[in-house]
Amino acid sequence: MTEKTFDTPSASSSFSVNKAADRPTASGLAPNWLRNWRTPEVLLRLLSPIALLLLWELASRFGLIPQRIIAAPSQIGDTLWAMIVSGELGKHLLVSLQRALLGLSIGVSIGVVAALITGLSKRGEVILDSPMQMLRTIPSLALVPLFILWFGIGEFTKIALIVTGTTFPVYLNLFSGIRNIDPKLIEAANTLGLNRRELIWHVILPGSLPSFFVGLRYSLGISWLALVFVEQINTTAGIGFLASDARDFMRTDVIVICLLIYSVLGLLIDGLIRTLERFALAWRPSFVRN
Repeated sequence: MTEKTFDTPSASSSFSVNKAADRPTASGLAPNWLRNWRTPEVLLRLLSPIALLLLWELASRFGLIPQRIIAAPSQIGDTLWAMIVSGELGKHLLVSLQRALLGLSIGVSIGVVAALITGLSKRGEVILDSPMQMLRTIPSLALVPLFILWFGIGEFTKIALIVTGTTFPVYLNLFSGIRNIDPKLIEAANTLGLNRRELIWHVILPGSLPSFFVGLRYSLGISWLALVFVEQINTTAGIGFLASDARDFMRTDVIVICLLIYSVLGLLIDGLIRTLERFALAWRPSFVRN
């Protein structure tokens, strides 16, 4: 009998096989890792803004877009860096943040208290909801002449205008959230023997938190809109004052910088609120990560 022998691949032969797998095939195809590679979505989203910036820069350099219309991106970048280094931008930014956050915090506090009174009590709704709805229909800017007569043109008037704009989105959304609690949850709480205070604390308030955060985000946007206006009323500091002063000197680069600051700050604070919402509503199925 003759013994059959089986050849086992050596280490060198396996290395050559793996190496051959990474080479282009005879049909001219790329290696597997290159064929499976996909451009990240973040880079794809940046392509169009970068292309617009390049077109903008080229149009400005060739005189197609005059500087009096809008400055070139390179000039805007140089001006932004100069303002950061000199500390001018930081000073105005700090003043604007103080005004916006103070007005927003007061307005949100008033809206929350009013919504709790009207949402948790039928008598409170009868007493308070009608005045709140009447005040809500008055545009905040229409109150400017009256506020100036009452409080002058100082900081109090500016904060008061931001407060009037940020109160009602929180009030309306939180009131709606309280009144639209699922009746099955109320029935389950009564079955478990919860008293009124426990019902409010464990069922109604957590259930109305999503509506509260919606109102808070709306109030945030309105606070920035109000800030743009109030900082042009007899101010000597703030991003709005910076934009108004740049308008008088036809500094379009500074105006664009102010607009960018408003948008970036609004985006950052909205992201902060979304983060708080994610932690506060971790119990909701829609906020559970897979």
